[in-house]
Amino acid sequence: MVPVRCFTCGTVIGEHWEEFKARAATKEGDEDPAEVLDDLGLDRHCCRRMFVSHQDLVDVVSPYQ
Repeated sequence: MVPVRCFTCGTVIGEHWEEFKARAATKEGDEDPAEVLDDLGLDRHCCRRMFVSHQDLVDVVSPYQ
């Protein structure tokens, strides 16, 4: 499940998830997550929190399907 909208302000943020994940959310990520969020134009604290605290659950629950 990808965060589509920020729960606090309602800004659409789902369109940036794949790029953020590819650049910073992996363990081998080369870039600092804060710098990636700056590049993506997400400057509100609530939206940044959504990205940094989100965890993809698809890999966790897919073995049980």
